[in-house]
Amino acid sequence: MEHIKTWPDIMSGKKILYVHGFASSGQSGTVALLRTVLPSATVIAPDLPIHPSEAMQLLHRTCETEQPDLIIGSSMGGMMAEMLYGYDRILVNPAFQMGDTMGSHGMIGKLTFLNPRQDGVQEMVITKAIVKEYRDLTAQCFSQNSGTVYGLFGDNDPLVHTRDLFLEHYGNAVSFHGEHRLIDSVVLHSLIPVVRWIDDKQTKRQREVVYIDFDTLHDSRMMAAPSMLKAVRALIDTYDVYFVADAPANRPDRYAAVSEWLYEYVNVPAYNRIIFTNQRHLLYGDYYISAAPPSATLATTVTYGSDTFKTWEEVITFFRRLQGD
Repeated sequence: MEHIKTWPDIMSGKKILYVHGFASSGQSGTVALLRTVLPSATVIAPDLPIHPSEAMQLLHRTCETEQPDLIIGSSMGGMMAEMLYGYDRILVNPAFQMGDTMGSHGMIGKLTFLNPRQDGVQEMVITKAIVKEYRDLTAQCFSQNSGTVYGLFGDNDPLVHTRDLFLEHYGNAVSFHGEHRLIDSVVLHSLIPVVRWIDDKQTKRQREVVYIDFDTLHDSRMMAAPSMLKAVRALIDTYDVYFVADAPANRPDRYAAVSEWLYEYVNVPAYNRIIFTNQRHLLYGDYYISAAPPSATLATTVTYGSDTFKTWEEVITFFRRLQGD
């Protein structure tokens, strides 16, 4: 397991309601990880009843009592979280077709819970009648549209494929490199950046802006430059980071190529943060990282490839020193 970093400034003093997936519980590894990496937040994670109507009643009572600042739901929990209207939500691989998913993936009969539950129950029996209850519940999804809602979708998810359905109702569909389960690396590098965006919006936090020229991210073979991703991950902890590329008038394929490269190598932190322009001097920000910074800019320039900043490691050191590290 990779080194676990913590973010005490994210969701500080706020409440997060986590809605677990099918056959899981509030004692899952994801809940434990969220409590570790967001130590200043309170993570509430009730064990959900098997019957979906009872689960929704519990969730509505919990929302009324706790008034969470953010709701995160995974799989079945993502489907249920969608219906908790009026709250900011992140839906991870939401199972909007839960009844069909249960029928096609053998979730019927006597099953064992994946995580311990507070009531000590270890097994459950899923009948066709319960499957119908889930199918009936999913028909109630998308009855409203309120709050900030992000959908996170694993690009190798073998179980649930509801991104297109999500996009029929919401705009922020973010694909991440991963499967269905919320493994540690997905939480750290895909979920936490989105939590940060929502927290910044809620608190009206204005971060300093760093622009990174696309050509500094890769070598001549379009392979990621050494420590590039490490630098991006370090920068987004403190700054609003945007990626800047040329906007050639006669090369529409260039837009797709840049977007696809950033999706492949940077992934979630690049979502909705790509700027195509031939007028870089007009960009207003605090820092500009480029091999050839514009001559007229209000930003502090960091000339990548120069004697001072030959590598991304040296760029990382520069920004760490700015933060007093």
